Formats: sequence, structure tokens, C-alpha cells
Amino acid sequence: MLPERGMSFFISMKKLFIFLFALNSFAFVQAQSIKGKLIIIGGGSRPDALVERIIEESKLRSGGYCVILPMSSEDPDSSVYYASQQFLERGIKKLFGFNFKKGEPIKSSWIDSIRTASLIYITGGDQTRFMGIAEGTEIVTAIHDAYRNGAVVSGTSAGAAVMSKLMITGNELKKKEYSATFETIESNNIEIKTGLGLLTTTIIDQHFLIRSRHNRLLTAIIEHPEMTGIGIDESTAILVSGKNVEVLGASQVLVYKNPSKSKMLKNEKLAARKLTVDIYLPGEKFKLP
Repeated sequence: MLPERGMSFFISMKKLFIFLFALNSFAFVQAQSIKGKLIIIGGGSRPDALVERIIEESKLRSGGYCVILPMSSEDPDSSVYYASQQFLERGIKKLFGFNFKKGEPIKSSWIDSIRTASLIYITGGDQTRFMGIAEGTEIVTAIHDAYRNGAVVSGTSAGAAVMSKLMITGNELKKKEYSATFETIESNNIEIKTGLGLLTTTIIDQHFLIRSRHNRLLTAIIEHPEMTGIGIDESTAILVSGKNVEVLGASQVLVYKNPSKSKMLKNEKLAARKLTVDIYLPGEKFKLP
């Protein structure tokens, strides 16, 4: 027979094992319960093959319809128009633009349409503007419901950034004027806000290579080392299905990780050790953490 202290330790370890098993089982079931996919575009033009893949994955030719959400844009009507063109050219006519406005009542019919859409497409613009309208509302809930039930959720540029739970806004806290890229890698400079949370273990950055956004994504994974940073170039996308990711389009996707959770600081400048970077080409695949 185990002594009393040994028995207590054994019971504690057994409880810990049961808890961890239950937690892992819950995470597995939760991941398995999501039937939808994400197609996250890094901005720029959409190659024809990419548009065809969006149509194929969302089954728009099988009776489904697309909801376009243009709230990132300063000119939402034009945003809906341009987002629709490549679909219309391919005979996809069931396209509906819903421009929710901050402070106005949310139309329940629009929410119902989002929940049953085959494709939800979020246009470019300003991701902070989009979340300023959507955060804490039924809009976010409806997008999650649609994604869980099998819809494809796609977005470009700002519409890509909003996919993450931790969302890069693009603003530097230490500089008043906006710049397309960060000049430094330093602490307390990157502005992170809440996104849609369709991805919870990654931070998305867009227009990545063409605008040299390495510094801000490196800053993000040093200050948030539990996250994987995914930088998507223009005319390029990732197709996310569960934990599986496929690169689509014309250019590359870069994946930054900080596996040792390294962070050093001197005179506000950040440093880290043993970061990893992988560069993926169209057609290549990788897995999310």
C-alpha cells in the first residue's frame, strides 16, 4: 500500500491526467466540428485560378450564394462592385452585398443570410474599421456559425487581417504617421486588436513581400510568442481546412515561429533566438499548430 503522501500525489497526478485528456479531447472535437474553410488572400489582384478555386470550394455553382461584407472600405458600394466582377464573369449571379453601419440597427434578414451563405467574402480597406462595426455583434456570431456549418470564409487585404483573433492593425504606436512597413523591431510599437478569431493560433499579415512587412510580423511573434505569424504576398492566398493549409495563387507565403518563446530587450529594441522561417510556394502545403 502507498503511504498517505504518495497516495495523495498519485491521486493528484491522476486528476491532472484526466483534466489534460479532457482538454485535448475538447480541442479535437471542437476542431472536428468545423466543416468550413478559409481562403485568405494577401491583397492585390486575384488570379483567375484563385477565383475558380474559391467558387469550387464554396460550391457556388451548386445553388449556393455569396455574401460580400464591404465594411472595411471607405467606399463600400464600389467595393462590392469590384469584388463581384470576377464572379459575375464566371456566371455566378447570387451575390449580395451587406453594408452594416455602425450605430444602425442590425437587420436580422442579413444575419440569417450570412448564417446560410456558401461564401462570405470580406473586402479590403481598413481592418479596424471592419471590426469597429462587427465586434461584439451578431455579425461575428453569424460568420462563425456559417464557418462551423460548412461555409467558405474568404477575405483580401484587410479582409485577411481580420481572420486572426489577434489582429495586426497596421498602425505603429510610436509613430503618428502611417507607413506601409515598420522601420524597426522594437517593443510596445505594434498595435494589436481583436479580430474575428476564425484563426486562434496565428497572426495574419498581408501584402507581405511586396511591402516588406517582415519587421512587423517578427515584432508580433516576439511579443506574442505563442502565435505563428503567416505573411501572405499579393495575388496569393492560403486555403485553411482544419489544421491543413495549402498555398494558392502567384507568389509566396512566409511562416514565422518563435518555438523557444525567446524575447530580449535593450533600449526598447527587441531581440530573439532560434526563430524559424519557412517560405512556401503555390501548391505547397503545411500544417497549423
